Amino acid sequence: MASPLSATEDSLLRHRSFVAFWLARTCSSFGFQMFSVAVSWQIYALTHSAMALGMIGLMQFLPSVLLALPAGHLADQFDRRRIVLVGQLIEWLALLGLVALTLMHWADKIEIWGLVFLISVAKALEWPSITSMLPALVTPPILARAMAASSVGGQAAVIVGPTLGGLLYVAGPEVVYGVSALFYLFSLVLVSRLRYERPPQTRMPMNLTTMFAGVRFIRERKDVLGVISLDLFAVLLGGATALLPIFAQDILHTGPWGLGMLRGAPSVGALIVGVWLSRHKLEKHVGMIMFGSVAGFGVATLVFALSTQLWLSLLALAALGGFDMVSMVIRGALVQLDTPDDMRGRVNAVNAIFINTSNQLGEFESGLLAAWMGAVPAAALGGIGTLVVVAVWMTIFPHLRKRQKLENENAG
Repeated sequence: MASPLSATEDSLLRHRSFVAFWLARTCSSFGFQMFSVAVSWQIYALTHSAMALGMIGLMQFLPSVLLALPAGHLADQFDRRRIVLVGQLIEWLALLGLVALTLMHWADKIEIWGLVFLISVAKALEWPSITSMLPALVTPPILARAMAASSVGGQAAVIVGPTLGGLLYVAGPEVVYGVSALFYLFSLVLVSRLRYERPPQTRMPMNLTTMFAGVRFIRERKDVLGVISLDLFAVLLGGATALLPIFAQDILHTGPWGLGMLRGAPSVGALIVGVWLSRHKLEKHVGMIMFGSVAGFGVATLVFALSTQLWLSLLALAALGGFDMVSMVIRGALVQLDTPDDMRGRVNAVNAIFINTSNQLGEFESGLLAAWMGAVPAAALGGIGTLVVVAVWMTIFPHLRKRQKLENENAG
């Protein structure tokens, strides 16, 4: 299934632009994770309102969905590196704005929501461009490894970033925002210096036809449709992690420290598997490995749902994160390699809508089912539902099931 790299195989470290790209994304991920912790604490300290916290999520969700298709069109029409630079410059300036407002004691919920919204708009405009850049920075045979390495940086930020932000918050939210801005500044410098070349594109007007071209492309390419829809429904049904506070308190009988360990376990599993995938090449049976990984995600969810021991729950969540990493890397590489460069921005934009929507709706679905039938049946039903989705998708997408390699199989 996978082979270790020999000394003669292509090394990620030989691709200097990829190294700069990886460092830039890791820095911006650390900055964003730290900012997210600080802004939540600050809003709650100012308002003591759950609704005010919920508004932060809304400010982040709306731009990611509403601006995805226009951002995808821009990514396919203009210089992607410049779009990323503009987006990160706006985020950096917004963080400096949070520093200034906090230092001058002018920060209130309206001002903070506004700057959170501005950061979310910039991230929404940046996302299709930055995800579409990666295939041009490495050769196709090592794209999956590059995606795994990129995910490792993101997972490290998810694990360490909130902890670092929480520790720095003791000195004040302005300190966290300042350090986050410093991380974004590093990212800006790295992106500005990496070499990314792309031939000039034929200009097309931004209308419904061009913006929805990514949707049509996905519908016509069965492998791409199968991969993206599998992710949508599997995540929609497997949102048990939204119920972690209930499991921690009522089922596992642990405190905040236990909840923290449960929240971190999927990222630890994903980080370990991501490091392995970044050093090993997937050789064959990639379709079955992907389906097996999503099935493993469902089984791990089921084990977590039925567990009454903290250690078993932690293992199940770590396995869940590991299986999700394998599936995510294969799905991401298949979509990138089966999509021509002039369509990647719009296809990645549609994929981003599916991912954001399925994550949000998955948490809502889990919460709704838990309120109706209890946390354990809701999580167990999600795991079983994921297994059913895998069985159905293996039947209706046989070419994807039989797919051997990530690259050079663009038919279907």
